[in-house]
Amino acid sequence: MSDRRRELQRLEISRAAVALFREHGVHATSGERIAEEVGLSGRTLWRWFRTKESCVEPLLARSIDAVVATLRRWPAGVGLDEHLLAEYRPPQDPVDAADADAAMAVIALSRTEPGLRAVWLAVHERAEPVLAEVIAARAGREPGDLDVRVHAAAVAAALRISGEDLAVELAAGVRCTDPVDRLGRALRAATTTLPRAGDPA
Repeated sequence: MSDRRRELQRLEISRAAVALFREHGVHATSGERIAEEVGLSGRTLWRWFRTKESCVEPLLARSIDAVVATLRRWPAGVGLDEHLLAEYRPPQDPVDAADADAAMAVIALSRTEPGLRAVWLAVHERAEPVLAEVIAARAGREPGDLDVRVHAAAVAAALRISGEDLAVELAAGVRCTDPVDRLGRALRAATTTLPRAGDPA
């Protein structure tokens, strides 16, 4: 099986797992039931995923990868919060929109499901090295510098927390605070001392 085909199969499993978790709950959904939903054997599923909760990883990774791609386009002379807010676009493609909705559902469930929480935090943590690279390049420093790593962790936390708050509101069916405004406030709190191009390191 090609890498591309394997990636698509894992994403299909992820979508099925999230749908079952939302309908029946995590506890009542087995790995074998997830495999059955996509026409695979349980043995195949366990070759690709360590736990049933980890089946949600490809779907969560899609949402993080989109943010990471935006971070890599951060132009000189622009604050990170300004850049991310200017680049924010709700998914237009129906499949992308459905995946974003499913990711929000998983994030909301992760507040009470430790297994999902562990996957969410692990996936989200992947953004930190990219953030460190971007911030280091902007400041003329090394990605491994302590200050750079702390800034990267702060920005990653801002992204995570604003996403979690939105997910909880959506799950509760309440009128959501403007997600763009909330993200902006979170990023400003995390980046008030972030260097810009030309600023002293």
